[in-house]
Amino acid sequence: MKKVVASFVLVATLASCNSVKNMDTSTASQAASLLGSLSSNSTVQQVASLFSLLDTNNNDAISSTEAIGSVSENFDTLDTDNDSNLNLTELQGILALLN
Repeated sequence: MKKVVASFVLVATLASCNSVKNMDTSTASQAASLLGSLSSNSTVQQVASLFSLLDTNNNDAISSTEAIGSVSENFDTLDTDNDSNLNLTELQGILALLN
């Protein structure tokens, strides 16, 4: 019985960790591919799609742990309201940074 309870606690703890939730390789691959295809001529819809892929906990914000690639590298620049999260409007700023 103790092993069952300990296993349940371990699974619940792991499931609550953002780093484990963010390990969906299919979503990460899609986000990386979309991010790589963005240019200064990309559309708001493409950025919105990227936002949806990066927002792994579905809280309508991208934290620094959810950000990848150039979003992660430019996180502080994009976070114009300094709340340690990116909203969709802030993420759209990535287009201005792309050449």
